[in-house]
Amino acid sequence: MSAPAISRPASVAAMRRILRPARLPKRPVPANSPSCRSLYSTAPATRPITPNSVSLCSQPTRAHFPRSHLQPTTRSYHSHDHPPPPGPFTPDESALLSAAYKRVPEHGFTQEALALGARDAGLLEISPAVFPGDGVFALIRWHLYTQRTALSHKVDEVAAGTPGGPAGVAERVERLTWERLRGNEAIVGRWQEALAIMAQPSHIPSSLGELAQLADDILYLAGDVSVDPSWYTKRASLSAIYAAAELFQTTDTSPGFRETRAFLRRRLDEAAQAGAAVRSVGQWVGFSAGAVVNVLRSKGVRI
Repeated sequence: MSAPAISRPASVAAMRRILRPARLPKRPVPANSPSCRSLYSTAPATRPITPNSVSLCSQPTRAHFPRSHLQPTTRSYHSHDHPPPPGPFTPDESALLSAAYKRVPEHGFTQEALALGARDAGLLEISPAVFPGDGVFALIRWHLYTQRTALSHKVDEVAAGTPGGPAGVAERVERLTWERLRGNEAIVGRWQEALAIMAQPSHIPSSLGELAQLADDILYLAGDVSVDPSWYTKRASLSAIYAAAELFQTTDTSPGFRETRAFLRRRLDEAAQAGAAVRSVGQWVGFSAGAVVNVLRSKGVRI
């Protein structure tokens, strides 16, 4: 028994009519619609327009977008005219880390200190697990951040004059760097453990960023206003000096870390002398090069 024949359209036009998608009926739009009414119409809208009700028929305005998309939340420079950016920790994280930090002298930068800090803050002991990464490194960053920001409260004390006159920039840099080293006093016995954690490949970028920020803050608070290439060399040199002094501090047993401060002063003096030597050499090279060019020009060489 043969299969029934399948009817086919008689023409291409009939085929197109079959394949053409069905059109939905158009929805009538009220004449007084607030989104599509004429720009010159003065008729009142039938419903209020909220900042989130963006119409496809109207141009978006500034009020349609959240303010967080219009202004950056952080800045990478110092300014007297604007407040500092918010810290890297939320209020809940600050409460936990502040409590855990008090346990560091006894338990070190460990998960145990974090768990005890959570219990002291009235939180669950699993709370440290909410940190997006290593909770122990977050505890280290808490120490770095709080000690660095505390320097701004010591500027007046550091800038106080001496019998020889007001403190210069170099002297204020030395005093501020020493104040920051003194901030390690409570946890210095555990700081070698922290340095080992900071040296892990996954933590090196953040650790170096904190060190660079510290050098920048110290020079800024000391009144350094250089805008030439020395801006970079000063911060690189101070970062290296502070890192060396901090490592020296972990093995210093002298009263009040007296040897650490002497070490710091020697390194800063050496950096100042080296910088002066480099500037002298650069000036000499520039003068010599200019003299050579003038001699060649006097001989007819086109330079």
